[in-house]
Parts: sequence; C-alpha cells; structure tokens
Amino acid sequence: MPTEDPMPRRLLLVNPNTSAPVTARLAQHVQAALRDEDVTVQACTARFGAEYISSEASYAVAAHATLDAYAAAVAIDGRPDAVLVGCFGDPGVFALRELCPHPVTGLAEAAMREAAALGRFAIVTGGAAWAPMLRRLAYGLGLHEALAGVHTVAASGLQLSSDLDAARAALRPACLAAAQGEGVRSVIVGGAGLAGLAARLAGDVPVPLIDSVEAGARQALRAAPAAVAASAVRWQGLSAPLQQLLLG
Repeated sequence: MPTEDPMPRRLLLVNPNTSAPVTARLAQHVQAALRDEDVTVQACTARFGAEYISSEASYAVAAHATLDAYAAAVAIDGRPDAVLVGCFGDPGVFALRELCPHPVTGLAEAAMREAAALGRFAIVTGGAAWAPMLRRLAYGLGLHEALAGVHTVAASGLQLSSDLDAARAALRPACLAAAQGEGVRSVIVGGAGLAGLAARLAGDVPVPLIDSVEAGARQALRAAPAAVAASAVRWQGLSAPLQQLLLG
C-alpha cells in the first residue's frame, strides 16, 4: 500500500511587537531561510503592547504579549512543532519553555550561540536602550565572556526597516566599529526589523555577519524542548486561552 506523505512540520512565529508589517517581514525571511526544509511557517502578532520594542517597559509588556499570542494561536490551530519568538531580546522565551512541550527559540539566543561557536562576537542593533538589555541577556545565557560589545544606532529596527538603503548607510559604520573589537570573529546584525540587512552589509565588513532572524530560523527546529512545569497558583485577569495554557 502507498504510504501517505508526512505532514510538514509547523513553526509558529510569534511577533511580540504589535506591528503587522514586521510580522510579515519576519515570516518572509524565516520561510526563505527554511526553504530547504519541509516546514510551514505560521505567524501571529501580539494583540497588545508596543508597536516596536525599544525600552525596558515595552520589553516587560512584550513578555506577557508573547505568552498571550502563543496561547491564542494554540487555541485555534493546536500546538505547533516549534516556536520562534521574533524579537531580538527574546521576551517571554524562558516562560514559554516552562509551558511548552516543544522547542522554543528566540532571535537573540539563537544568534548569540551561533556567533559564540565562532569565537568572540559583537552585536549591532537599533535603539540605545538595547545595549544593557542585551548584555544582561548574554550574562543570563552564560555568553557574556564571548560578547565583545553591543553597538547601537539611534533609529529603531522599525524605522530602519522602512528604508533599507538608509538602514545600510546607518548600520555600516556600527558594523565596522564592532568588527574592530578585540578578538571579534563575527558580528550579529540583530533585530526583527533588520532581517535581510546582514546580507546587504556582508561585503563591507571584514568578519562574518550573522542575521538574527536567519539564525533563529536555523535553530528553531533543532533546539531541544525543556521540561514542562505545571503551575499551581491562581491567575486573575488573563485571557481565557492563556489561563488555560498556564493551568495545563
């Protein structure tokens, strides 16, 4: 008897920003990065929070929004095979790992681990507030000794994504400065809105550039799932899908 073709794996891409154009840009680049894989990318956008995460407050809200968006997507379509959180900063990633029986990956962790495999690395991203936030994340991941520095430009990722030629002009000096750091072997171009810009800058910089969105796509289906932890606390004021997720 002929055997049925296996169903393609489903990757849920969660955008913690409320910008639908950023979601569309992310989904396009993630699907392109996985073109050789039998994977369907399903994308969802946070229903509340900041248009583009660029501060501690927006990051804190985004962690809740990530859980909420994931829970809503699962309530409609069931559990995916893996989750990619599409923000270079990974809001809600550790919490989702606590709740999900499948791999959960964030853009920043994926890019940092890929870069660290090459040696010391630096980061270039949009928005000055991200520098201490990313250093803190690197420390939490145990990668702080491999991080040579975080270089930022004034424009946010959302602003950079609106004009790719202007974005390249703004990011090029930062990437060159980052590459000149002591022992730097690669530079991460980080941010959901910066997807695709590493390729545009690659010929200008003397070390490999790592696109955080492409790194997230590469690692999303390879990551190991964490052990699911049941919650015994009471919750109030959450959406019904999120409350159901938290209660297991």
